[in-house]
Amino acid sequence: MCCRQVAFYTGPTVGGLLNATFGNVTEVIIAIFALYEGKVVVVKCSLLGSILSNLLLVLGTSLFLGGLANLGTEQPYDRMQADVSTGLLILGVLCHSLPLMLRYAESSGKHAVVSWDAGLELSRACSVVMLLAYVAYLFFQLKTHRQLFEPQEVEDDGDDSVSQDEAVLGFPSAMIWLGVVTLMTAVLSEFVVSTIEAASKSWELSVSFISIILIPIVGNAAEHAGAVIFAFKNKLDITLGVSLGSATQISMFVVPLSVLVGWIMGVPMDLDFNLLETGSLFLAIFVTTFTLQDGSSHYLKGLLLLFCYVVIAICFFVLRQCANGGNDGVNPGVASNTWRI
Repeated sequence: MCCRQVAFYTGPTVGGLLNATFGNVTEVIIAIFALYEGKVVVVKCSLLGSILSNLLLVLGTSLFLGGLANLGTEQPYDRMQADVSTGLLILGVLCHSLPLMLRYAESSGKHAVVSWDAGLELSRACSVVMLLAYVAYLFFQLKTHRQLFEPQEVEDDGDDSVSQDEAVLGFPSAMIWLGVVTLMTAVLSEFVVSTIEAASKSWELSVSFISIILIPIVGNAAEHAGAVIFAFKNKLDITLGVSLGSATQISMFVVPLSVLVGWIMGVPMDLDFNLLETGSLFLAIFVTTFTLQDGSSHYLKGLLLLFCYVVIAICFFVLRQCANGGNDGVNPGVASNTWRI
C-alpha cells in the first residue's frame, strides 16, 4: 500500500488521487500495448470494464463490508464530492453516446449520410473536450475547492481517542516502491495483452468477458483493498475518492488519451463502444449517482451495487461472439463500429 504511505506526507486529497492514478497504471499500459498491436476491442473492453468495476464492484464491496463493520454507526460522506465526480462521469458517457448515436442516425436513413471518418473525428474532438474537463476537475479538486475533498471527521463514542495510523515508509522510499511496482506492472501488462486471445480460446470465453470482467478485477485489486480498508475505518470520503476518483480518471483521462494515442499511431480508436457497452456504462453511472444522493451509507447500498455488477457480468458472460469473427480488432483498418457481429 505504497500510495497510503505517500498519503501521510501529501494529505488525503492528493493521496487519494495518487492511489487512483497508480491504481490505473495497469489500464494505461494495457491500452498502449493493445493499441500498438492494433487490438482496439481489447482497449475498449478493458477500459469499460475498469470503470464498471470501480463504480459497482469496488464501491459496492466497500459500502457493503464497511456497513457491516459499522452497524449502528452513522456513515456520512461529503455529497458534494460525489456530485462532482458523477457529473464528470455523466459528461463522459455523453461523449461515448454521441458517436454511437451518430452511427445509428446514419443507418436510420433519416439524416444525411455520415461517413465513418466523421464518427472518428467526433470522437477525437470529444476526447479533447474530456481532457480539458479533467484538467479543470484537477484544478477544482486541488486548488480552488480543495476543502470539499477533505475527509469528514467521524466522532468516536468511546472514551479512548481513535488511534491514528503511522507512516511506515519515508516519502522517498514510498515513491521508489511506487516506481518499482509500476515497472513490474508494465512487464506483466504486456504479457496479459499477448495472451488474451489464447486464453479466450482455451477457456472458451469471449474476449469481451475477459477484458471487461476478469482483467479489471485483477487490475483494480490494489485500489479495491485500499477502498475497503478505509470503509472499515468509516472513512467513506477517502473510499469515494479512491473508487469514484479512479472511475472518473479512466473515463475522463485514460479513455480520451487512448483515442489521441491511437490517432498518433494511426489506429482507429474512437469513443463508439457499441450499444450494449455504452448502455451498461450509462446504467452503472445512473445507479451509482442515485445510490450516493443522500450523503450517508449502509450495507444495503453496497449490496445493491454488487448485484448490479453481477448482472452485468452475467450479461457479458453469455455474450460469446466478438467482432469480426474473433479478430478482436487486430486489423486497424476495420471500422470500430463493426467490432461485434
